[in-house]
Order: sequence, then structure tokens, then C-alpha cells
Amino acid sequence: MRIALIGYGKMGRAIEAIALSRKHSIVLKIDIDNTDQLNASNLAGADVAIEFTGPQSAYGNIMKCLEAGVSVVSGSTGWLERLPEAEEYCLSHHGSLIWSSNFSVGVNIFFEINKKLAELMEGHAEYDPVVTEVHHTAKKDAPSGTAITLADQVLERLSRKKSWVNHHPGTEEELEILSKRIDPAAGIHKISYRSEVDDIEIIHTAHNRTGFATGAVLAAEFILDKKGIFTMKDVLSL
Repeated sequence: MRIALIGYGKMGRAIEAIALSRKHSIVLKIDIDNTDQLNASNLAGADVAIEFTGPQSAYGNIMKCLEAGVSVVSGSTGWLERLPEAEEYCLSHHGSLIWSSNFSVGVNIFFEINKKLAELMEGHAEYDPVVTEVHHTAKKDAPSGTAITLADQVLERLSRKKSWVNHHPGTEEELEILSKRIDPAAGIHKISYRSEVDDIEIIHTAHNRTGFATGAVLAAEFILDKKGIFTMKDVLSL
């Protein structure tokens, strides 16, 4: 598989290492210093693009790949208000796209546990949920995309909560996402259900970027011969 890496920071380098270890090749590397090279001509040699950049550039990067007929795996967060546009273009032009707030196999299993726990807690109003996320200080967006996914999963299953906030909640219907930036945290996500008598907590702690990078390459392998919009649930058959 021939991969275009869009975003060649720490995550991009981790993805490169995993991809090479799985006998794939990197045919294009795009970083902040050579964004002008992200064009149809250079993308022509790629089967799949793996895109990990920032909120300001993600949508444009993804659209350039889709317009060039290249399948896209994106893990960029902070731009999701434009994701429906990208998905609509992808479907109407017979492209392929996987976006995920987190490509880690462990986190995607954690997502399923979070949904099940929220279902169990629906009938227990004495427990108040809080989502906590901890990342390194270089992370540009807060709350993290993973924390938003976790919070949305809770909101879909817990009728007493109507929306999430990234500050201390002003009403009982608001679900707090508490964001912390501490080096060198690769990513910690915790859902706590607190009551006067006890607490129930589930936690996922990433020790490094390897899990995220491996999942992104697995997603690229999955989407290689497919058309449409997919998720990590599809990749992992969860």
C-alpha cells in the first residue's frame, strides 16, 4: 500500500514507523513547511492518505485528497462542524473516508464499555457523571475529540443530561468535560459516576502514540479497496 502522510509531526512519524514495519511505503510527506506540495499531481502516486493535522487545515487537506480520488483516514479533531460536508462530497464522488476521534484499538473498545455503562446508569439518578481528559500541552484543541465522543455517547443514553460543557456545569442537565494539559501525557480519558456513597470509574490510559498509529494504519488497510464512509467499529468489527 502506498501512503501519503499529511501531518509529519510526532504522530506522523509514529504512523510512518508502523506502516513501514507492515511493508507499506510512504510516497508523500506533507508538513507545515511544504503544504504547497499537497496537490493532485503528488497525490496520484498514493493509494490512501493518512491525515493528522490541526483544526484549521484538516478540512482542506481531506477535500484535496478526495478531489484527487485518494481514500482518506483522518484523525484530526476540532473541525467537526465541516465533517458532514466532507462526507457528502465523499459519497457523491464515490470516495472513501474514515474519520475517528481516536484510532487506538483500546480506546475503541473503551467506547463500547462507556456506552454500556451509561445504559446501566440510566436508572440511577443518584450518580452524577463527569468526563476527564488529560493530554500534553502541545494539544491545540480542548476538549479532546475523544472526550467529546465519550460525552456524546453518555448523552445519547442518559436522559437526565442534555448537553456537555467544558467548564463547571451551571445546571444538573449539563455534563462536565474537565480538560487538563500536562506533559508528557499521551492521553488519559476517565468517566466517573459519583454519588454520596461511592464512585464508579472507567479509565483508558495511553502510554505512547503506538496504539493510535497502529489503528490508523489498520484503518488505511481496511479502506484500501472500499468506497463509502466507515468508522473504527467497521475496522475492528466491534
